[in-house]
Amino acid sequence: MTYLITGATGDVGSKVVHHLLQRGNRPRVFVRSVQKAQALFGQRVDIFVGDLAQPESLQPALAGVDELFLVNSGPQIPVHDESAAKAAKAAGVRHLVKLSSMDVQHGLAIGAWHELGEAAVRASGISFTFVQPTGFMSNLLAWARSIKTERIVRASTGEGKRAFIHSEDIAAVATAALTTRAYDGESLPITGPQALTFAEATATIGSAIGKRLTFQPISDDEARQRYSAISGSEAETEAHVSLWRAIREGRLAGVTDNVQRILGRKPLPLEQWAMENATAFC
Repeated sequence: MTYLITGATGDVGSKVVHHLLQRGNRPRVFVRSVQKAQALFGQRVDIFVGDLAQPESLQPALAGVDELFLVNSGPQIPVHDESAAKAAKAAGVRHLVKLSSMDVQHGLAIGAWHELGEAAVRASGISFTFVQPTGFMSNLLAWARSIKTERIVRASTGEGKRAFIHSEDIAAVATAALTTRAYDGESLPITGPQALTFAEATATIGSAIGKRLTFQPISDDEARQRYSAISGSEAETEAHVSLWRAIREGRLAGVTDNVQRILGRKPLPLEQWAMENATAFC
């Protein structure tokens, strides 16, 4: 089997590549930076350079591919998913695994982008699996600066909960979908082991680094102002504000057993992730 991994130098994609390497496969990777790919994987992969925003650059990488792992982000998810799925179908790719979001179940902005992306993949006629994680534990790295400088985490999530998931679990589920074909045509919503408030997540990181941290609730307006300083667009800012509001309202606290069902083990806890990444917060 020939596997093509997009987003291969990212958090989840790089782990999928490593899972395939451990299985004895030599995957193809579709990246923007040869240097970054070589630093991660050496000579163990076949590197194709391009950008999913430029669909024609994907075509050489798809020739002879059986399985495609598709990663897109931002407001252009529907457009990029559609062009990649059509190109994959035309190239004879047998199966596409899309990294989606569990938030498609709630019609939120970020989830809505993925919902449209999923619809485009379905419409292409290619066989698919949608891996739908909840919030990534790795997203909590955005707190690193305020933790290091102030020992404070600010968020507009109130007492709402989120069952944060380790990117290793996301990658392992995606690899299972790519290599077993046992989940063709399925959507796989996946979460961590338990839903936590952001205050509880803050305390978990504090425990890992041996420091007392404070969680400070803020308003939607303040969250909007703070995120807009680093956001790529107004649409992206509003998507995040609506996501945090939904968490505060208790709409995104669901926990599934799909990691256990697919991998035969419990999902990794936030305590483990916090220990693995403690230096980022010190």
